[in-house]
Amino acid sequence: MKRSIVSVPVRRAGSLKSGQTTRDQDLLAVEEPLQIRLGDRDLAITMRTPGNDEELSVGFLFTEGILPGRDAIASATPGDNSITIALSGEASVDLSAQTRHFYLTSSCGVCGKASVNALVAAGCTAPPADRPMIDAAVILKLPETLRATQPVFDRTGGLHAAALFDAEGKLQLVREDVGRHNAVDKLVGRSVLDGRVPLNDSVLLVSGRASFELVQKALMAGISVLAAVGAPSSLAVETAMRFGMTLAGFVRDGRFNIYSGEGRIHHSK
Repeated sequence: MKRSIVSVPVRRAGSLKSGQTTRDQDLLAVEEPLQIRLGDRDLAITMRTPGNDEELSVGFLFTEGILPGRDAIASATPGDNSITIALSGEASVDLSAQTRHFYLTSSCGVCGKASVNALVAAGCTAPPADRPMIDAAVILKLPETLRATQPVFDRTGGLHAAALFDAEGKLQLVREDVGRHNAVDKLVGRSVLDGRVPLNDSVLLVSGRASFELVQKALMAGISVLAAVGAPSSLAVETAMRFGMTLAGFVRDGRFNIYSGEGRIHHSK
C-alpha cells in the first residue's frame, strides 16, 4: 500500500537575527499522479494523495456524467499509479463529447457558461427543494467536527478535506486529499459503490473554498446543501442558484454567509 505521508529532512530557521538553523524531520502529504482508465482508454490524470483510488476514480467518472452508477461497473483494477474501470456488459458510455475530462489537472476550469450548460446536458437535475432542513447552529458546528477527524492534516497541515453529514450534524463520511476536488470525488465514489446516491439528505462540507467544480460534483451526486469554510466563486454561486442548491460560505468563527437556497436553513431560538 502506498504511503500518504512521507518524512523529509529540513532545516528549521529560528529568528532572523540569530541566523541559527537546526536539522529536523518534517512530515509531508504525498502527491502522486493517478491515471484513470475506462476500459482500454486513458481518460484522465489527476494529482492525488494515494489511497481510496477506486473511490476517486468512480467518483470522478460519476460526477462528470460518464459513469451512470454502480451497476455499470464490472471491476476496478489498480496498477502502479493507475486504475482501470471496466464496464459491465450492459453498460455503455459516449465519450465523444467528453473533451474536458482529459484536462483534469488544469486548475483554471473552463468557460463558465459552457460549464453550466454542460452540467445540464450531463443530466444533472435540481435537488429536492424541501430537504434536508438544517439548523444554522448545526452548520456552525460542522467545521469543528470535520477538523477532529483529519488525521493526515494533523500530521502534515497539507491536505483538503470533505465530509458528508446528516441534517442533525452527525458525521457520515470523511476523506482527505491534496486536491479539494479529489476529496469530494472520493466521498461520492464511496457513496456510488455503496449504492447511496443520490445523496439528497446529506450535507457536504469542504475545508477550503467552494469552486464551480465542487458545486458541480455535489449537484451530480444529488446533494442539496454545500457548506465551505472558505469563499465561494462567482460561478459557484451562479450555479447553485441555477439549480436551487443551498450554498453557505465562510463557515467559521461563529458565522457564515448564505449565498443560495436560504429556505433549507432555519434558526432555532
